[in-house]
Amino acid sequence: MSEKLQGPLKGVKVVELAHIMAGPICGLMLADMGADVIKVEKEAGDDTRRFVPPAIEGESAAYMMMNRNKRGIVLNLKNDEDREAFRLIVSKSDILIENYRKGTMERLGLSYEELKKDNPGLIYCEISGFGRTGPYAERGGFDLIAQGMSGLMSITGEGPGRAPVKSAAPVSDITAGILAAMGVLAAYTHRLKTGEGQNVDTSLFEAGITQTYWQSAIALATGVAPEPMGSAHPLNAPYQAFQTADGWITIGAANQANWERFLSLIDAEDLKVDQRFLTNSLRMENREKLEQELTSYLVKRTTDYWLALFEKGGFPAGPVLDIKQMHKNEQTIAREMVTPVNHSTAGEMQTLGLPVKFSKTPGKVASGAPLLGEHTAEILAEFGVLNRKISSP
Repeated sequence: MSEKLQGPLKGVKVVELAHIMAGPICGLMLADMGADVIKVEKEAGDDTRRFVPPAIEGESAAYMMMNRNKRGIVLNLKNDEDREAFRLIVSKSDILIENYRKGTMERLGLSYEELKKDNPGLIYCEISGFGRTGPYAERGGFDLIAQGMSGLMSITGEGPGRAPVKSAAPVSDITAGILAAMGVLAAYTHRLKTGEGQNVDTSLFEAGITQTYWQSAIALATGVAPEPMGSAHPLNAPYQAFQTADGWITIGAANQANWERFLSLIDAEDLKVDQRFLTNSLRMENREKLEQELTSYLVKRTTDYWLALFEKGGFPAGPVLDIKQMHKNEQTIAREMVTPVNHSTAGEMQTLGLPVKFSKTPGKVASGAPLLGEHTAEILAEFGVLNRKISSP
């Protein structure tokens, strides 16, 4: 597989001892940018392998999405020989990613302090529910818990007084994985300058908190906790989804110039002089009335009509697409955000593409997710582990 790897991280060796989502997202980001990511699984495999349905030829679609571009090895880290093989692999690698509960790696003798003895330049990334320090460091964490405790669920939903709503996407898991990838690359840059490795520590909780920049700015400035606003914006109006004759459309009149252009395009010139809506602060103060007024105009025409009109007029707007529609969207296709990949069992299938483009060192989705233990013999031989009794799947 190594000859297929390309991108700015080509030549970087990563060991991913992570499961489910946050850690594998970090590994995925690095793999798509060319790193050789070795996914170490327990004998039962990553739990995501059992996230079915759906499955393709018996393989979990969820697992295959999270783990393409990686090589797979099975090791039982409670077994002395397997653990020594793991240590040897890590000693010759650049980055280790793990997302186990605090104390797990220490009990196995695989903590950062232990592994850096053999590899002082090792970048050791820990992703956990709440971070490795603080009163909650011992707690496990899930995306749902992080969304609730980070404040996200208090600002997500149709409006005040409704039941708490989490983001449908596991945003704290995904964001934690991306933050971890950013952290290890910053640490790798430091190592290139100094030769020093280091520990990198982030969490789902902190990842959720980073999603609250606007709402935290409001709360810190006013002492008032923002509430859910549906699709509306806490600082600008109109900036939300509106109903049309046949669906929904998003409107981005986020500054005065766009507001006035928008009114001209929908032939609502009278609202330009309406005292309730003269400035953004007034529009925010009267947002519900504003929504009613604008909806009365927008429901008269179809989504396609408005989109064509707004595009011609240079006004920011867009349709509300479902996931299948997004996959087929011309911009999605042009940016290669849905791309084919070959899997050993499932054959050619579709997966999501690399969201960062490089002019000199483009990344690539080169291979499907590994079967359980698919590359065990290959990797062990590559690292010089020969004639050893190693656990097999």
